[in-house]
Amino acid sequence: MRMKAEAKSRYVRCFSAVLCVVVLVAASIAWGTVIGKSEPAQSLTTTRISALPTSERSAWLEYLKRSEQREKVDRAELASERQGMKNLPPEPTLGFSARSMPLDRDPSWYGSPDARHIADVIVSFQTPAGGWGKNMNMAGSARVRGQSFVPDNSNRLPSPGDFDAARDPSWHYVGTLDNDATTTEMHFLAKVQANVPHSDGESYRTSFLRGVRYLLAAQYPNGGWPQVWPLEGGYHDAITFNDDAVHNAIELLTDVAEGKAGYAFVPSELRKKAAAAVRNALKCILASQFRVLGRETIWGQQVDMLTLKPVAARNYEPAALSSEESAHLLMYLMSLPQPSDQVKTSISEGISWLRAHAIYNQAVVGSRNSPEGRHLIEQEGAGPLWARFYALDTEKPIFGDRDKTLHDDMNEISLERRNGYAWFNTAPAAALSEYEMWKQGKNVK
Repeated sequence: MRMKAEAKSRYVRCFSAVLCVVVLVAASIAWGTVIGKSEPAQSLTTTRISALPTSERSAWLEYLKRSEQREKVDRAELASERQGMKNLPPEPTLGFSARSMPLDRDPSWYGSPDARHIADVIVSFQTPAGGWGKNMNMAGSARVRGQSFVPDNSNRLPSPGDFDAARDPSWHYVGTLDNDATTTEMHFLAKVQANVPHSDGESYRTSFLRGVRYLLAAQYPNGGWPQVWPLEGGYHDAITFNDDAVHNAIELLTDVAEGKAGYAFVPSELRKKAAAAVRNALKCILASQFRVLGRETIWGQQVDMLTLKPVAARNYEPAALSSEESAHLLMYLMSLPQPSDQVKTSISEGISWLRAHAIYNQAVVGSRNSPEGRHLIEQEGAGPLWARFYALDTEKPIFGDRDKTLHDDMNEISLERRNGYAWFNTAPAAALSEYEMWKQGKNVK
């Protein structure tokens, strides 16, 4: 009995020691790797607008009212189409929109039956407001009466309190700049109409002009663009530099304003409005560059429409500085023909920040199919790389996960997120290279 009691005592002591180690290790991992948690972006609301200076409120209130009324009209038009229908048409099939609308073909191809079919499908899926949804196959079938304007863009891996949860799953991304949507459709229509003259191309020109008016209506009073318009709420209301949404809108409106080949059919009055929108957007870009201790850094992937401070998007996309989108914004600024002193300062300080935060001797290896997945390793001579996100306070790389936790090491986030997101990129290298040309006064377009 005594031997059994002693053995039991040793077992208890051993188990307690192991349990203590496990608890300490777990606590160490939690404390050492989770450095914060993402907070959701705020929607544009009358309450928030009421906190603005009196002189600014009317423009924002008018904008919000216009968005709300436009959504009601859009919904009513779809409801009218569906009136009396017993069976609704199936939702459009998911696809990768940009791939179905090539913009790099020989000019003559855009007058071909294949190109005109795509253009006809584009016209059929234009929302009543004048924009387009995302993730469509525009080379497929045209929209039929009563069919949704967009496919099911719901998050495939939802979680409680998901930042990407649709306010209304049946009305999600109905008009967006995300994933190159709307601007790609418009560029394609411009190319087709240029090769289909007279009345045969009128439907494409009419659709394009509706798209221009959509972009003008969707632009915030301060010059930025939300990801989705009419507004959907949450991070979709944030000014979106992600996927070059703002830059794509500026690029298209610049083509319109300057009457470039394929866009010269736009009436002069609309071209003037496009030029004003471009000027306003430039002001927004400059005002959104994040400042730390009085110096300019780079930009967030999304910024709040009122404060212009970086905000979170999806659960794993934190409020942070974003290197890839910032590199593209800097290249846009360097393309301006007569940059102001403010633009020059913005460029030089943004480039300096990117240069100082390049990562050397590290590489991302592995694949989605390997057991360990994608991960970061030390590798002599590798680089330069840049993290997708840098923390606003420390300016060091930061990584998010689907549970909204923030980490300072890519290797410590879930396998699913390591494999499913581009946490590092090399886009700033091109910006650094163009900067050397820009300093010498060379054209970097």
